[in-house]
Amino acid sequence: MLQPIVSYHQDDENHWVANLSCGHTQHVRHRPPWERRDWVIHREGRNAMLGYKLNCKLCELDSGME
Repeated sequence: MLQPIVSYHQDDENHWVANLSCGHTQHVRHRPPWERRDWVIHREGRNAMLGYKLNCKLCELDSGME
C-alpha cells in the first residue's frame, strides 16, 4: 500500500528512516549496488522526496493484503 513520506529520522546506527503518513516507518538506505538512493545522502535530496509514496508492507499486512 503506497504511503507518502512526511519526515525522516535517523536510527541508532545513523541510517535514515522515512516516517510515513500512516504512522509506520521504513529505512531508506543508500547501499550501492543493491540499493541506489543517492537522494538520502543530502538534506536537499531528502526534502525533495517528501510526499513521495513508498510501499508500506505493514499497511498491507494490516489490511489483509499479501
